[in-house]
This record gives sequence, structure tokens and C-alpha cells, in this order.
Amino acid sequence: MADRVHPADSPRPSTSSVASDYKPPSLSAAAEKASPAPGTYVIQIPKDQVYRVPPPENAYHFDRYTRRKHRRSRSRCCCCLCWLLALIVILVVLLGIAAAVFYLVVRPKSPNYSIDSIAIRGLNLTASSTSAISPIFDVAVRADNPNKKIGIYYLTGSSVRIYFSDEKLSDGVLPDFFQPAKNVTVFRSSVRGSGVNLSNKATNAMIDSQNRHAVPFKVEIRAPIKLKIGSVKSWKIRVKVFCDVTVDQLSAAAKIISKNCDYSVKLW
Repeated sequence: MADRVHPADSPRPSTSSVASDYKPPSLSAAAEKASPAPGTYVIQIPKDQVYRVPPPENAYHFDRYTRRKHRRSRSRCCCCLCWLLALIVILVVLLGIAAAVFYLVVRPKSPNYSIDSIAIRGLNLTASSTSAISPIFDVAVRADNPNKKIGIYYLTGSSVRIYFSDEKLSDGVLPDFFQPAKNVTVFRSSVRGSGVNLSNKATNAMIDSQNRHAVPFKVEIRAPIKLKIGSVKSWKIRVKVFCDVTVDQLSAAAKIISKNCDYSVKLW
């Protein structure tokens, strides 16, 4: 009969052999498991956590930060505006001081203009006359420069026009010349018209005025000028002179019975 071996008597592995078979995971393998491999990852966020506006618990901080930012921008704009206004005020004050000094030193005065004489040719009208006329006006213009330190240059580009009852009769130009300070100059201009067709109303009115020995004309003068102060010349200034002149007859021996001149200056 075979001998039975009791389990308690079966051989057991030794502790030393078990310990020798166990190998703990190395640190490099643990590090490889802890750090993910490089690549692209998709992170999914629940829809109820996606906000287009700050979440309720952060709304107060968002509003506070936004208001602080707006206050800073407004304060900077106000500061720039204050500096700009201060600069404008300083420039205006400096210009005012310069203008006051210029006025006190130079004492500028307005020149005066008038019509000294006017001789008329080519205006022999009759009630039945229907042909075109070519009138000639020899006009003597008197320019008075009362300034002590300002001379006046009369430049090219002037014009002289004569009207009767708002109908232009002739036009011409003024001579170019320099008028010194404290000077009175009388310059003449031959103002001519060619092929002028007066309306019946204007013709009858002119004949009636001639019979009454009081024929009114309008003389319009436009002249570009430059002022000379010492050795300095100004920019180009435009002078306009308007004169209402009444003569006693339509001839070369016409005499002025009344005149009234006004003028304006365009600085720019």
C-alpha cells in the first residue's frame, strides 16, 4: 500500500526563492506612464459650463474691472483735451499780442478811392437806334494811401467795368504800379466796349437821363495788391471798389455831378 503524503509534509518554496523572482517596476516605467505622449488632445467641456458672458459668481468682478478701465480711458481723453485747449488759448493770446504790437507800431489806415473824371465817347443814342454800340470811357481813378509805413503794390490781374442800369457797357484794366507811403496817385484807364446791344428799356432810360443832364453809371474796380512794410511783402490781397457816378452829358466833356465810392478788402 502506497504511503500517503500529508499536505503538511509537502515541500514549500523557500522565502528566498520568492523574493528573488519579484521585480518592482522601474522608475522610468512609472515616469512613462505619468507623462503623456506628445500629440493633440480634445478636451470636452459640458455645455452648461461654456459662458458667453461672465458667470454669475464673476459678474461683479468683471463689471468692476470694466468700469475701472473706462474711467482710465476717460481720464486720459480729458487730460489730452485740456492740454489741447490750453495750447489753443496760448496761441490766441500770442496772436492777439502780436496784432496789438503791429497796430501800435505800424498804425495801419485804409486807403481811399474815388473817380476824379470820366470822358465818354461812342454813346450818341437816338430813340430809333437799334445798332450795336462801342463806347469808350477814359476814367481817372484817385488812390490815396494815408499810411506812413505801408506801401502798396498794384499787381497784374485787375479789372475795370462800367454798367448802366445793370447792363455792362465796357471793361478794361488798371496799370501795374507801386504806391509809396503817404502818397496820392491818379491813374487813368481806357475802358472800352465792343458790339454792345442795349435793350430798348436801357436805351430809353439813358436818353431820358441825358435829357435831364444826369446820367448814372456804376464803376466796378477789382485789383490784386500786396502791402509792403519795411522790406517785407504781404501775401496777395484783393481790393474791390464800387462807385456810383453821375455825369451831366454823354461826351468827352462830361462832368461829374455826384459820386459815391465804397470798397471792400478780401484778405484770403
